[in-house]
Amino acid sequence: MSTFLSGILAGISISIGGTVFLLCESKIVGALFFTVGLFCVCAFGFHLFTGKVCYAFDNDRAYALKLPVIWLGNLAGALIAAFLEMQTRLGPSLTEKAAAVCQAKLGQGLLSAFILAIFCNIMIFVAVEGYKSIPHELGKYLAIFFGVTIFVICGFEHCVANMYYFTVGKAWSVEAALYLLVMTVGNALGGVSIPLLRKMIKR
Repeated sequence: MSTFLSGILAGISISIGGTVFLLCESKIVGALFFTVGLFCVCAFGFHLFTGKVCYAFDNDRAYALKLPVIWLGNLAGALIAAFLEMQTRLGPSLTEKAAAVCQAKLGQGLLSAFILAIFCNIMIFVAVEGYKSIPHELGKYLAIFFGVTIFVICGFEHCVANMYYFTVGKAWSVEAALYLLVMTVGNALGGVSIPLLRKMIKR
């Protein structure tokens, strides 16, 4: 339950980042401030699927079994944040802008979504691992800053952010659920790719 609740907080954090992105007229400015989502996750130790999946092969089976719980917690957090925001004066504007974002995401092929999700979590690994391992305080936050800003500007697919966009954009459907699952698998593959390759190089 603690893992699930922490996942909810992570989903809300990423949703707040998504909110800022949608409300900014400039895509670059929106990408810069989207970093608040991962900053909250890393600073407060929340459970975010795209961050935790990067270390799936560095931990035991119990860790792997927590990943679906984290994913569901992230989904619940995104749903809660989106639902509450839609009850405010921000709702109509968020829905309009998110609908355009969702149209682009669901208008691409599944292969495109899968590949873009792989690249997304490569950048998430850079951000999370940089925050964990870089000893200098400035370096920790630059890792988050560059990792997140780049994936947002490039339009890479982040499954948790898309949970929020699909909800506030009223874009949920069977097709959207399929795309989200494909993006989740792509995120997982991208997240473990660099750690596995680093292990191979060391061996």
